[in-house]
Amino acid sequence: MVKGKIAIRKINCSKSRQVTFFKRRTGLIKKAKELSILCDAEIGVIIFSCTGKLYDYASTSMSSVIERYNTMKQDNRQQSITAAEIQFLKKDAESMMQQLRCLQECNRRLMGEELSKLSLEDLKNLENVLEMGLKSVRSRKEQSFVEEMSELKRKVNDVEQENVELRKKSKVVGRDYRESEGEFSAETSSSKEMSKMSAQAIPDKDDIPERLFLQLSLQSKPYLLDEQKTASG
Repeated sequence: MVKGKIAIRKINCSKSRQVTFFKRRTGLIKKAKELSILCDAEIGVIIFSCTGKLYDYASTSMSSVIERYNTMKQDNRQQSITAAEIQFLKKDAESMMQQLRCLQECNRRLMGEELSKLSLEDLKNLENVLEMGLKSVRSRKEQSFVEEMSELKRKVNDVEQENVELRKKSKVVGRDYRESEGEFSAETSSSKEMSKMSAQAIPDKDDIPERLFLQLSLQSKPYLLDEQKTASG
């Protein structure tokens, strides 16, 4: 008699569920042992029952199996990430190349090249773009001109202010110089006047009368007076 297929769904009866769990767990571990022996495979099986009880099997040791599993999983994750990144970079590079080709084509059209393939509407749009660009250039040019003029005016004002300060300093220096020169001239004239008065107070030798000069000479030489008296007597 052929057994019918059992529907794969949760067994509601706890007793039947325990019996089925025991039979299938034993069969799974048995198949794992056979697969490890026949194919020289490293196998690890971990089972938790509905009551939380642990059942495991490892062809070598469970720790080595788990460590190998984690290492391989990490490597596979990195490889998958690297492959995804490479694919993304390829798509990004293709998109950038497409944008570059479009920009080069637009640049050539703005320079007046390759216009034969453009329709009348495209030519009108290109003309509008050029006019807008020309307006922007002129506006920027005027703004730069105004900024340069403002800068030049500021520099001129600074130079004029420096000139005013220099004029003030030169006036002060000139006034001090004139005052010092006036004082020196007054001192010089005063010295000249004093010298002149001294010269006038002392008479010249030629202006002294001869008799007075003779008397002064005789007074300074008494022996000449005695000789003169003797001669007269």
